[in-house]
Amino acid sequence: MVSRTIPVDAFDLVIFGGTGDLARRKILPSLFHRFCAGQMPEGARIIGAARSDFDADDYRKNISEALHEFGDAEKADKADLKAFLDQLDYVKIDALGEDGWETLASKLGRGVIQAFYFSVGPSLFEGLAERLHKYGMAGEQTRIVVEKPFGRDLASARELNRALALHFDEKQIYRIDHYLGKETVQNLMAVRFGNMLFEPLWNSQYIDHIQITVAETVGVAGRGEYYDRAGAMRDMVQNHLMQLLCLIAMEPPAKFEPDAVRDEKLKVIRALEPVAPDEIVRGQYEGTDTQPSYVEHAGDKSSKTESFVAIKAHISNWRWAGTPFYLRTGKRLKHRASEIAVVFKDTPHSIFGEEAGRHRNILTIRLQPNEGIELGVTIKEPGPGGMRLIDVPLDMSFADALGDGATDVVDAYERLIMDVIRGNQTLFMRDDEVEAAWAWADPIINAFVDAGDTPLPYDSGSAGPSDALMLMHQDGRRWREIRK
Repeated sequence: MVSRTIPVDAFDLVIFGGTGDLARRKILPSLFHRFCAGQMPEGARIIGAARSDFDADDYRKNISEALHEFGDAEKADKADLKAFLDQLDYVKIDALGEDGWETLASKLGRGVIQAFYFSVGPSLFEGLAERLHKYGMAGEQTRIVVEKPFGRDLASARELNRALALHFDEKQIYRIDHYLGKETVQNLMAVRFGNMLFEPLWNSQYIDHIQITVAETVGVAGRGEYYDRAGAMRDMVQNHLMQLLCLIAMEPPAKFEPDAVRDEKLKVIRALEPVAPDEIVRGQYEGTDTQPSYVEHAGDKSSKTESFVAIKAHISNWRWAGTPFYLRTGKRLKHRASEIAVVFKDTPHSIFGEEAGRHRNILTIRLQPNEGIELGVTIKEPGPGGMRLIDVPLDMSFADALGDGATDVVDAYERLIMDVIRGNQTLFMRDDEVEAAWAWADPIINAFVDAGDTPLPYDSGSAGPSDALMLMHQDGRRWREIRK
């Protein structure tokens, strides 16, 4: 079952890098799903633009193969597939030259929304923006979508912002982070601001600490060269985990509107304290008999780039003073899992005595897999023999609680691309937000680079380096076990 939604206004979407991996795996399958859901209006067009020597028919064939591989096209109505492919066109283009640009401009409709997806490396962003302006494609109805990494430090992020601002207003620029498009991430805001039950307790008086975990079982095979220039801090912490931290910690915005939400997220980033050297643990996965190590994937045996990082972060404001935020992410870990765990404090006094043990309420927001929300509560263990306490979950997985129709959780890219067409920037990062995140991350990165620190080795399939466990244990806390 595919959810039906109201169609958006007519649009032309140009995908620079339209034959690339992201376009074939995510962007075009997402658009196909929205087409099958009846959300794309009649006359909407998608134009691939790349260096490949294709014509429109070649491109349709290429994308048809991608939809069968990544977009469940075999389950779709054949008429829908044909109709979607008929909406595709292609232009061979030189991103930093002049070839193809006049052809592209001639294909665009007038009086419709024009969106340009920069599914290319950041080094091409400025050149694309310049040519869109030069060839008359940077009008009021124009929107541009830029993928991460948006810079590799504060200086480069500022330069990218400056270059784009020469030709586009900030309201036309959509910096995409697919984590913000996940259903459960948005449900996080609904849980916080739509329930009186939680908001009065959402502060340091009642919350002991918060854990944010993004664990992956895959290594960096196939992208080792890129990853070795980035590392977990740049690839994950500065953007994905930072966004989750902002949503869990921000103050209630006055309205659920783009700038109101992003203003509150920015306040969180600016309230983050510098991270001390003993509050960060970096790791690098080792190989096994059947799996290469990180340095083998990176192609540099002397690499000091981290594939794992754990951080103890502090937010200096009235709501969160004294409540630490523990962030961790890594490759080649035991299970693939992304979750936020809000760990509440102990009851002020236990009437059941020490033998009842220590019990805490934990609110867990699972982002993947098996998206859902779980609240751990303490109850009496059934049976005779006195008052024995146990912890049980009140579990709301989307699959179980909302029925088959809701298990078709819309892919993050589906939602975000449609938000671009609608002109809704709520789930996209603003220029000052990006720069503030880099301003916090840069000193952390520079400190371990300047010190020449070597990441700690950890076994593939483990929970990461043991020092990451000590980051919690020294505070009398422990990480939640990474589980499926």
